[in-house]
This record gives sequence, C-alpha cells and structure tokens, in this order.
Amino acid sequence: MRNLKLKYKNTYLEDIPEDTTLYEVSKKIKSEFKYPIVGARLGAFIVGLNTKVTNNEKVEFFDLSSQIGNRIYSRSLEFLVTVATKKLLGDDNDILINYSLENGIYCEIIGQKITKITAEKIEKKMREMVQQKFTFKEMIVDRFDAITYFRKHNQMDKVNNFRYMTNRTVTLYSLDGIYDYFYGPLVYNTGLLDKFGMIYLKDNSFILTYPGVNNPDKVENYVHHKLAFETYKNFKDWGQTINISTAADLNAICTKGKYTDMLRLFETHYEDQLSQLAEEIYKNKDKIKIILLAGPSSSGKTTTAKKLSLYLKVKGINSHKISLDDYFVDRVNAPRDENGQLDFSSIESIDTTLFNNHLNKLLTGHKVLLPTFDFITGKKEFKDNYLKLEEGEILIIEGIHTLNEKLTKNIPRENKFKIFMSPLIHLKLDNHNRVHTTDVRKIRRIVRDNLFRGTNAETTIAMWPNVDKEARLSIYPYQDDADAMINSSLGYELSVLRIYAEPLLYGIDSTSKEYPEAMRLINLLRNFLPITSEVVPKDSLLREFIGGSVFEE
Repeated sequence: MRNLKLKYKNTYLEDIPEDTTLYEVSKKIKSEFKYPIVGARLGAFIVGLNTKVTNNEKVEFFDLSSQIGNRIYSRSLEFLVTVATKKLLGDDNDILINYSLENGIYCEIIGQKITKITAEKIEKKMREMVQQKFTFKEMIVDRFDAITYFRKHNQMDKVNNFRYMTNRTVTLYSLDGIYDYFYGPLVYNTGLLDKFGMIYLKDNSFILTYPGVNNPDKVENYVHHKLAFETYKNFKDWGQTINISTAADLNAICTKGKYTDMLRLFETHYEDQLSQLAEEIYKNKDKIKIILLAGPSSSGKTTTAKKLSLYLKVKGINSHKISLDDYFVDRVNAPRDENGQLDFSSIESIDTTLFNNHLNKLLTGHKVLLPTFDFITGKKEFKDNYLKLEEGEILIIEGIHTLNEKLTKNIPRENKFKIFMSPLIHLKLDNHNRVHTTDVRKIRRIVRDNLFRGTNAETTIAMWPNVDKEARLSIYPYQDDADAMINSSLGYELSVLRIYAEPLLYGIDSTSKEYPEAMRLINLLRNFLPITSEVVPKDSLLREFIGGSVFEE
C-alpha cells in the first residue's frame, strides 16, 4: 500500500496510507478549527469525510462556520429527520423537505396526520440516533438498480426524477438501513448533528431548525415570518393543484412539447399578484402616497416596479419611479465594513436627509431636481431631471433599504405601502431535495451580469457572500413590516436559464475557488430539461435577466 501526501494550505500532510478516509485525515488538523469539520474539497470537488484518499491531492476542510459546511450539515439533518420519521411512523410515510425559512426548514409529513406529540417523538428519535453515531454510508450504484429500489419503496418522486438523468450510475446514501439520494455530500456520522430543534406548526408540518453560519455554536430562535410563509405555502399548494410540484413534473410537460400553456400559467400567476396589489392600492388611494418596494438581489424589482406602474395606470393612478441607488452618499463619505470594504448594506450609505427632504417637497406639490448617481465617479449628479407630482399621483421607490422605517422617517406610515418580494420557488427536485431560493437568484444574476455588465460567472459567484450579507442585514429583518409580498418565481425559469447559465459555469477553471460551486449549480440545472427563450413573453420578468425585455431602457 502506498503512502500519499496531501497539500494542505501552505504545507503537506504526509505519510497518509492509501484508502485512508478524510475523516481520519481531518483528525490531524481539527485543532485548527473552532467548530466540527463536516466536509472537504479534495482536488476540484466537494466531498464527504467518508471519501478515501487514493492520490496525491490538494485538500481543504470545512467546518460549520462556512457556507459549504452549513449546507452539508443541513442536508444531513434532512436525511436524519427523514429516517427518524420512517422508523417511527413506518416506511409508507414520508416527509416533504419544502423550503428554507429563517434559521429553519419547513417540513411536512405525508401518509398520516401528526400532532405536536408525534413531532416531539420524531425529534426524540433523531436525538437517539445522534447518540448512536450512525455512519452515513455512500455507495455508487447503477441508476436502474436505484430506480428499482425506489419503485419498490413507492418513492415515485425519485423514480420520476431519475428518468431524466443520463448518467449510468448514481450515488446513494444509507442511514440505519434506509437509502436515499442527495445532491451533495453528508457528514461522516449522526454524532455531528447534535444541534437542531423542532417547532410544530399545524397541518402536519413543522420547522426543523439548525445553527447558522454566523453563529454555529447554537440553534438560533426561530422567527416566524407570517407573510413570507403564507406566500410560499400558497404557491406550493397552487403547484399541487396544477400538478407541477417537482422538476420531473415540469420535465414531463417538456417531453410532450406542450410547455407553452404551462409557461403562460406561471406568467399569469405572477401577473395576478400585481393585479391584486393594484386593486388594494386603488382602494386606499386617498391615503397611499408612496409605494416602497424591496427584495434581495435578482428578485426582479425593476420589472415589477414598471409593471405595477402599468396596473396602477389602468386604475387611473399615475406613478413615478425613483431608484434609491441615486441617493447614495458620495463614495468618499460612504461607510465601510469591518474589512474596509464599502458597506452598501448599511443605511448610512444612503443620504437619508436629502431623500426625506425631496420626498416632503414632492408630496407637498413642489418641483424637485432629482439626483443621478454616477457609479464611475462615485458622486451624485444633478442634471435636467425634474419631477413634480400632480394631484393623485404616487411614487414607486425601489431599493434595498426601502422597508426600513429610518429611510422614510418623516413620512406617516399610513401614507406608505410596503412590498417585499423574492422568488420563492415551490419546485422540488424530489421529496427530500429542495431548490434553494438563493440558488435561483444566483443563477439569475450570473446570467444578467454576464449579459448586461460583462461580468463572468466566477466573479459573480465570488461576490455572492456580500450580496447575501446585504439581504440578511438590510432586507430580511424588515420583511414583517411589509403590507404585501410578491413571489417573483416563475416555475419554468430554470429550464430557460439553464441554456444561458450552463456555458458560463463551465467557463470556470477547475483550479478556481469557485469551481465546486459552479459544478453544484450545473448539477442543479441538469435536473431541468431546457426550454428555448423564444417562447418567453417580451414583457416577462425573466427578460430582466436574459434580455429582450420591452421594458429595457
């Protein structure tokens, strides 16, 4: 047996016997980590610690304070709750891993009704399995053998999804005799999953909580965002009504060449939200003077603001759009974060004094010279851009800080209508593999940045942690103050975005730090059969990212 060496940081881990697991290797350097090591990058790929070393490679380890480590932890926890449910309730029962909420995952039991007591029993079973330190076993099997297994166990969600795969083999995981399929590695054993909580809701559902990247030591208290939760649940339930709940459901329609009607269905659902909002605003037109629209990056705010303006016009209400970006303080005065980088997530990056001054003048009938921020010079410019509101006209203001009351502190709350928006995708790959909302936004942005800003996929992925931080600090904490929410997800969009994003992701070199994330996104997109962009309406929100929109200025 050969002895191998692994390049680790600026040194080497030597004299490692061939076929040693990364779990054993990680023991050599675990003292360097504050939190448990849960995964690794071996060469170009993210792998579990049960992976055996067979060549001299470069290795990097991840603990719970990393985004990669956190995903591995949550994925493993999802398998643990699935197995605990089946062990407790029987193999005929299953669990739906639905959607990420703040500090938790929304799950539902299917097969039988459960009470709070049942949920507590599932949690107890999970903790027993943590104490027993069951190993997560990984095995490569023939895809058709996997289909036979899952059909036998009536897991048709996986059978249907495997139908659209082309690879000969698949990687399955087993835990205490139960097999499952996941789109990424798991932790080494259940003993590492000692931090989680379970909150029973109702209607057979509960929230599974776990530590976040920023505080891996403990499970944060779950905050129930009622508006976001109900918006997602309504969309999920609607998806079940139209029989499109998984990627396989979507693919089945594509294979028949009948996706045009399905596409119109999702477009109409999005438009219907705008119609209802316009009606609500119209009913309160005597009070509402400002519409404040916020959402994380690549939610489709620009198109939504323009389309909402049209819906309001149909109601006889004229509106004018103002971008909060034009009110950035001059860059020389901009706040910086702990790393010395410009901190746009801080409301101090906005000239709130000037902004409120302009709002007051506009709402009292005065003409205002609006600024335009020059991102090259880093300064506001005041050119021939005047605005005066006529009787009954309203403002639509779009930006990341618009839900924060500090931004419009001089305007009475009753005169403001706040809208929070995000693409809360309801499609799952199968019952146990969800599609993350942040992945949809990331793929949207990769395509848009390349098309309109000349930015490659590697750069967009590298900057994503800052984008995520911006949303976490400046948008999500204020979502509960919103009067309404728009779900900007279009159920078919990943099938269209795949055509644009896949080549860009393949352009990232295997030596790049961003390569594993690129491969993860490629593997996600491969679950969706492609749909040509030619069928996407010219006024679709999706055109904001792929180009060809009638709203392009």
